[in-house]
Amino acid sequence: MATPRVYCISGIDTDIGKTIATGLLAKSFRDKGFRTITQKIVQTGCLGLSEDIVRHRQIMGIELQPVDVNGLTCPYVFPVPCSPHLAARLDKQTIDCNVIRQATASLLEQYELVFLEGAGGLFVPLNEEETFIDYLEMEQYPLILVSSSRLGSINHTLAALELARLRNIEVAAILYNRFGGSDPRIEQDSREVFTRYMQKNGFVGPVIDLFHLEKYQQGLEKLDVWDI
Repeated sequence: MATPRVYCISGIDTDIGKTIATGLLAKSFRDKGFRTITQKIVQTGCLGLSEDIVRHRQIMGIELQPVDVNGLTCPYVFPVPCSPHLAARLDKQTIDCNVIRQATASLLEQYELVFLEGAGGLFVPLNEEETFIDYLEMEQYPLILVSSSRLGSINHTLAALELARLRNIEVAAILYNRFGGSDPRIEQDSREVFTRYMQKNGFVGPVIDLFHLEKYQQGLEKLDVWDI
């Protein structure tokens, strides 16, 4: 890898598997020998250390790192479980994207790969002026989109891909979380729709199936076929 890189992980909805997928990505590339860390853009609904960062480290099989303790991997943590802009306001703060940007830059001085997990979906407001997709567009980070086989996922996934296309954002991969799917015909058809749309619109990233995200090793076997 010539230069350090940042990849943003977002999902088509809440509770779609972003946190586990981010941890799996980090573990996969760390096991390949890359100096890898995860970052959370903002955490709501907890106190102290980001609970998603803690989960990432558990999946990666490592202890909390100094960059976790000093706040670089999650500069903003708010107690109220709601949209980041509102959680910040209720805590009498405002999310400054420059703080996040500087934290990522500091991580890139120590790591080759940073997987930056978003909060919610692409249009989640970070403050009164900026959404997550605005930040992603400004930084020109490649997007890794977590999708699923649940009802409505085709619409949500294609809408997210269309948004990325309109904003000129590279889609590095779709991680297709098939955990909990009930009808293999629907699962397979959705996957084919995603693949066709990617190919039609010039996205070169793969669609990677993840079965039973909670079974970490099985997820890692799927990720090991993909090289950044």
